[in-house]
Amino acid sequence: MPQATFVQVGQAIDYTPGSAVAAGDVVVQGDLVGVAKLPIAANKLGALHVDGVFDFAKANGVSFTVGQILYWDDTANQATTTSAGNKQIGKCVRAAGTSDTTVRIRMSQ
Repeated sequence: MPQATFVQVGQAIDYTPGSAVAAGDVVVQGDLVGVAKLPIAANKLGALHVDGVFDFAKANGVSFTVGQILYWDDTANQATTTSAGNKQIGKCVRAAGTSDTTVRIRMSQ
């Protein structure tokens, strides 16, 4: 018996939500953060992207620099530099100023 068998490339993973998920929603499962590129109906198989470059929501008044490790605050639904209580998304790949509403992140978990 093999110790491992290839299943898929891994940019996206299968996901069946209990309630509908809209395109662009961020879904946290344990320490895994995924983004729905397409809507997923409740109790229907869909996919969450766990790799790639995405623009994530961020709070006004904060800035991020290229290379910073960023986290997803699932309560505030935005990216943050605060690791405590949040899940790592990846690294900032385009600086975001205090008035920007999004930050570009290369997902790497």
